[in-house]
Amino acid sequence: MGITRSSFSKRRATGGKQNKWRKKRKFELGRPEAGTKLSSHKCVKRVRVRGGNYKFRAMRLDHGTYSWASEHCTRKVRILDVVYNSTNNELVRTQTLVKNAIVQVDATPFKAYYLQHYDIDLGKKKIEDRKPRSELVQKKIAARQV
Repeated sequence: MGITRSSFSKRRATGGKQNKWRKKRKFELGRPEAGTKLSSHKCVKRVRVRGGNYKFRAMRLDHGTYSWASEHCTRKVRILDVVYNSTNNELVRTQTLVKNAIVQVDATPFKAYYLQHYDIDLGKKKIEDRKPRSELVQKKIAARQV
């Protein structure tokens, strides 16, 4: 057997079984899951698809593009750990990256954005003296902090 995306194995809306009236076709082809793992040794495979085009299948990754939704900020960050997966605990144990997995990321790029945009250093309790800024920049930052 091969992996297929055809609907021949499904039942009719009435619940009746469908007869197989043809063999599997190339355009109904399905492929095995990527099973992307969290690893510092990055590995991306090239897969040829219909039309002679190529898709890129990540086998091992350690970086990803994540967004901070409330701040409308997207940055490429390092993935530290897979913390939780509602699908299966096995995916957490094996550090498998899938959609909807809860991951822990390195917050440094987001902290740098917040410092530049609001002039607030996240994670620091004490405000340090910084170099003086122009009035225009001070007004801009004050307006953002409201």
